[in-house]
Amino acid sequence: MKHARFLVIAGTASGVGKTSISLGLARAIRRRSLCVQPFKVGPDYLDPSYLSRATGCTCYNLDGWMTDRTYVHSLSARAAEDADIALVEGVMGLFDGADPAALSGSTAEIARWLDSPVVLIADAHGQSRSFAAIVKGFVDFEPQIRIAGVIANRIGSDRHRQWLAESLRAADIPPLLGAIPRGELPSLESRHLGLNTADRQSLPDLVIEQLADACERYVDIDAILSSTRSMPRLDDVSLPFGVVTKRVRIGVARDAAFHFCYPDNLEALSRCGAEIVYFSPMSDSTLPDSLDGIYLPGGYPEIHAARLSNNQPMVEAIRNYVAAGKCLYAECGGLMYLGSEIEMLDGKRLSMTGVLPIVTRMLDRKKTLGYVETTLLSDTLWGQKGTTIRGHEFHYSEIVEDRSASEGWKPIYAVRRRRSNKVDSVGFYKKNVLAAYPHLHWAARYDLVKHFIQHCEDLR
Repeated sequence: MKHARFLVIAGTASGVGKTSISLGLARAIRRRSLCVQPFKVGPDYLDPSYLSRATGCTCYNLDGWMTDRTYVHSLSARAAEDADIALVEGVMGLFDGADPAALSGSTAEIARWLDSPVVLIADAHGQSRSFAAIVKGFVDFEPQIRIAGVIANRIGSDRHRQWLAESLRAADIPPLLGAIPRGELPSLESRHLGLNTADRQSLPDLVIEQLADACERYVDIDAILSSTRSMPRLDDVSLPFGVVTKRVRIGVARDAAFHFCYPDNLEALSRCGAEIVYFSPMSDSTLPDSLDGIYLPGGYPEIHAARLSNNQPMVEAIRNYVAAGKCLYAECGGLMYLGSEIEMLDGKRLSMTGVLPIVTRMLDRKKTLGYVETTLLSDTLWGQKGTTIRGHEFHYSEIVEDRSASEGWKPIYAVRRRRSNKVDSVGFYKKNVLAAYPHLHWAARYDLVKHFIQHCEDLR
């Protein structure tokens, strides 16, 4: 059994090239015939898809606020069991997270929990000795975080690189492990536009190889590999072991419109007795046979709204399924699909399933972004009234018409938003259908998974 060596790639801030360099390093390390298991700190769905493309392995989110230390250890050990290198891409700046005065939800928290060395990426444009002052601040800020070295991005010349390296040596702080000139990293256009998860069109193999070439040319990859640290195998205590009898059959929407799923959420359902079967609301004309539950995750229903609207056989199948009183859970994009219409940016409205008597409208700016803690306002498919579940919200849409109350739908979550501590009653629940904007993380909560599966089984 392998013991993967862990490495955290962090930045001094967002926008310093963290994702591009992580992708390049991941592919360059793969060129050395090493298996790279990727992870992403935080609740993001987009960057994990890029890391999966670069490595050929499923990328898992490590989140210290939505889960806890035991689960992070458990998941990272299980996912990296057969890997040589576990590469963890950070979120925002190294110390940025859910709390301005503590490590909660930050890259530094995950690095500390995994006792992993950190390679720090910093934008060096227009700096020389000041670069060392910035790095020293990061090194000294939380002494328990071990920064193994630094990669300078957007340098101006070889002479600039030499000055940066000398400034770090003179300050007696971790060394320069790489210096990438301006313009040497190809742009990740789709990611910057915020439109698409990674596939062969939005992130071609050529771009990944170019990123790897830049890292091979300007980064000391051997020194980075030497700085990695093996983490001993830890028991996975989050969910029961062994083969579990499949008790229910859960249909999960998966296509270009719906794919914002934490992989460990689905694995938790499977390991606890759910048979997962995938279907496409865009392309399929029928639901899979004998479903006990449906999960409609988030994604991009607005981009594919015409195809979703035109696929009337699937619309009817969803309506008939709900009318039969079966269990359905929808998040964000799934909520929009359950509504009666989506209003596009040009004002045009396209019909959806009409299960929920609401209309959602697309916006040209973010409506909501941040961590949320939800408390159930009544007994539901996730648990009893008062149960709390953590997750996050990120969407460019809003509800503009809502007739749900008059048709028997009730708000289901008391949502406390981490950034404001404001509490709102949100979501929709009626009989066995629950739909809301928050994306929930339940893989670390065996009680939630067990309750959901039991709920589906009881309805059968």
